[in-house]
Amino acid sequence: MSDVIADQPPGAPDPAAPRPLGVARTPTGDDGVDRTLARLADADHLPAEGHVEVYEDVHGGLRDALTALDVRPAPPGPPR
Repeated sequence: MSDVIADQPPGAPDPAAPRPLGVARTPTGDDGVDRTLARLADADHLPAEGHVEVYEDVHGGLRDALTALDVRPAPPGPPR
């Protein structure tokens, strides 16, 4: 039995293969957040069942970035 799909010309891409979603990611200006969001591109090359790990990783990175905003020292106030 042949692995070629009958209605598909030779060399055509596999319609069941993962394809990029083409979702644009706008830079935020924060290098750490931008690196975390860039990880979303990894999902473009994975089957759907692999997306969960990528999304959880990105969610965790963004949550950590937001949490870090709460622990940064406040700017110095006026001298006493």
